[in-house]
Amino acid sequence: MFSDRQESGIVKNIKVVEWLKADLLTSLSVLFKSMLRGSEDLILDALASLVVTCYILGRRLGITFTRLDLRIEEKLLRSIEEDHEMEKWYGDISNLLNYLVDKKR
Repeated sequence: MFSDRQESGIVKNIKVVEWLKADLLTSLSVLFKSMLRGSEDLILDALASLVVTCYILGRRLGITFTRLDLRIEEKLLRSIEEDHEMEKWYGDISNLLNYLVDKKR
């Protein structure tokens, strides 16, 4: 069915996905601890790690960075249309959407 090389690649990909899942949990834990400490630099690093890991995990699962970006934009638009509390109270969702759209230009 699969050659040794193909099977080896599949096993490796499964291990990488599991590692990335664990990395998400680790980064989330670091974020929560950083928030308790109030260290902006540690918070920034943890948030960046979460975003990077999500993109890489998506890629390992067969989702291109572009498709992920488009889905993020769709979710933001939907949240704006549904009058999400974060949008009503702070305008964060439209600010993020505008940032992402402007960044592509």
